[in-house]
Amino acid sequence: QVQLVESGGGLVQAGGSLTLSCAASGRIFSINTMGWYRQAPGKQRELVASIASTGSTNYAESVKGRFTISRDNAKKTVYLQMNSLKPEDTAVYYCTVRAAVISDIWRDNDYWGQGTQVTVSS
Repeated sequence: QVQLVESGGGLVQAGGSLTLSCAASGRIFSINTMGWYRQAPGKQRELVASIASTGSTNYAESVKGRFTISRDNAKKTVYLQMNSLKPEDTAVYYCTVRAAVISDIWRDNDYWGQGTQVTVSS
């Protein structure tokens, strides 16, 4: 099993910055993709950013140029640096990891963090 612990959420004024962290632990054999989703009240969960094991990244158009995703493979941690925050960025942010566990090294499964609240005031 894989456990994900998120940190870094909080309150920030519009135009400010915040960095989220998510550390994975457990009987992990390998990690494929790591990423961040967010869900605002009354809205569907959407992909914010993802980063593959190769380092390739992709971003939602709404955050492109403002957010940066990165990963530290040794620490099994993914980060989301958020700059120039806007009120519309307010949401619960969820870390996700696609990984294979030691008990089944041939199959990747998706694992989710508990979510962390990001609130941007105008």
